[in-house]
Amino acid sequence: MSSPPRSDEIRVAISNDADIITARQAGRELAASAGCSTTDLTEVATAISEIARNIVTYAGHGTVTMRQVEHSSRCGIEIVATDDGPGIADVDRALEDGFTTGVGLGLGLPGARRLMDDFRISSDLGRGTKVVMHKWCRTDV
Repeated sequence: MSSPPRSDEIRVAISNDADIITARQAGRELAASAGCSTTDLTEVATAISEIARNIVTYAGHGTVTMRQVEHSSRCGIEIVATDDGPGIADVDRALEDGFTTGVGLGLGLPGARRLMDDFRISSDLGRGTKVVMHKWCRTDV
């Protein structure tokens, strides 16, 4: 059972294509309010799309939670995607371009990792997967 959203975060339940679009738009708007460039906005939206698509495809449902963050002189956004799906048997291999256990091109996870400034993934077989991503947008906080 998930905890209620904090007042400073946006939480989008993911279970279909419409939810992916909602999460993508919310992430783009949050990144814009954090001062991200137009390029950053596109990268954030694309990374969210890739991770949310994996939730729908492999887990069926999950959550994407986003919030603005500040660290030292950096300002940006944090995106946390979680699901309670089957998990990923070999995370290192899943992060290789072209590797897939489904019908896709195997570019989702490695693509999202390249688009974001920080990317961490943890997965437990039979328990689910968690992806934490950051995009640092400004250094003038």
